[in-house]
Amino acid sequence: MRDSGRVARDSSRVAALVLTLVVGYAVCAPLLAAAAEGPDFAAARLAPSLAHWFGTDYAGQDLFVRVALGLRISLLIAVVCAVSSTLVGLAVGTLAAVFGGWADAALMRATDAVNALPHLLLGIVIVALFRGSVTAIVVSITLTHWPQVARIVRAEALTARELEYVEAAYLAGASRAHVLLRHLLPAAIGQALVAVVLLLPHAIWHESTLSFLGLGLSPDRPSLGTLLQQSRGEILLGGWWTLAFPAGLLVLTTLGVAGLAGSLQRRWAPEPESVVAGAGSMSQVLR
Repeated sequence: MRDSGRVARDSSRVAALVLTLVVGYAVCAPLLAAAAEGPDFAAARLAPSLAHWFGTDYAGQDLFVRVALGLRISLLIAVVCAVSSTLVGLAVGTLAAVFGGWADAALMRATDAVNALPHLLLGIVIVALFRGSVTAIVVSITLTHWPQVARIVRAEALTARELEYVEAAYLAGASRAHVLLRHLLPAAIGQALVAVVLLLPHAIWHESTLSFLGLGLSPDRPSLGTLLQQSRGEILLGGWWTLAFPAGLLVLTTLGVAGLAGSLQRRWAPEPESVVAGAGSMSQVLR
């Protein structure tokens, strides 16, 4: 047990270090190399070198800067999507638990209906109506990723509702709003924090997929997805670096967030027996 605990702590530290380096790169690289942002067709499609660590793209732009800018935008979109999805799921889950009865049944049926829809297909439909809009990307990811959070938060809130101090609050004349704000929300907040972290890599991949398909951000606005989309043609011309570095940062960011999420889940997630049957694990958020 001690060895497994030590391995878990070490993996959490490595994940935190990776994320720190990734975020530091995304924030600092464009500032340190601002002069390299503009196009320079005379330096187009240069392989990685000391002058251009990640090489250059078809317009001669330094990919070290472009990838950092794309990573910054992708991370920003992912954070907004993860927080908004979690807030919607937290609201639906706690309201279903505190009201129960027909309200619980209606909210859960709506949750099942949204969860049954193909996420990527629904996202494509929404984004296609407002192509190139960051708001459309955020809305599409938010609308498709809150149901899993709602179910897990509801399970945790239902467990808390059966505790003696919550029953005592009801017997003392506490209103549903009081019980919701003072007891159910605090009980579910740990799961909500874990959900935010777990949704981050999923939101990054979702945005990258939409942009890769040409439905996300416009090509002149770099994100990991748009950079990967532009690399399709460059690969045929031998420009392997245009794919390797954006894809590598995407995978590295995902692994770092997943490692941190595992640490948070071990600390804040409930024991399996405390979750009602059918609720599933918080790891389902990644599916």
